[in-house]
Amino acid sequence: NIPEELLKGLAEMGLFGLMVPEALGGLDLDYTLYARVFTQIAGIDGAIATTLGAHQSIGYKALLLFGTPEQKTKYLPKLASGEMLASFCLTEPGSGSDAYSIKTRATKNSDGTYTITGQKLWITNGGMAGFYSVFCKTEHEEQGKKLDKISCFIVEKGSPGLSFGNKENKMGIRASETRAVFFDNVKVPAANVIGELGKGFKIAMNVLNSGRLSL
Repeated sequence: NIPEELLKGLAEMGLFGLMVPEALGGLDLDYTLYARVFTQIAGIDGAIATTLGAHQSIGYKALLLFGTPEQKTKYLPKLASGEMLASFCLTEPGSGSDAYSIKTRATKNSDGTYTITGQKLWITNGGMAGFYSVFCKTEHEEQGKKLDKISCFIVEKGSPGLSFGNKENKMGIRASETRAVFFDNVKVPAANVIGELGKGFKIAMNVLNSGRLSL
């Protein structure tokens, strides 16, 4: 594992919030400078680059690109300061590059909240992170027909029903934590939807496009 004091040192250098606006505690770098920083980090240690990259290039990137002002104000200062680590939850046991075949589902409750059930696999920063961008199927009605689309939700660590698998024993970048993430009737408020309901596939693809720059 990456020692706590090392993560703290990286946070003090501002490396957890490279592209976050300065007003929310970040360095507000553009993509070119961001990529140059990651070239330096990856040249020193791949696991640190993976931890930091998964945190900001995909972990909270949906929030940065599509979040509401309220969501950004609530989470980005903690994410940029390193107080809270982020994780991106898309891949599942039966769904890799074919993101549309995910089975994790968010069901709307009568009180407006959502209940998430399912599992994600090979999630970088899983278990360490406090903030999870979780992609789920949601039910929609169009022209009288019911159909499934993908939506993106913020899930916080400590939510009842959220649990993690053992740390994967990888061949390399071993200090970077990779785990399965399980959702057993995890309840989230409607305020935790990132972007529009049913637009999660587009959000995921946008996030992954930027993610390729540092991962």
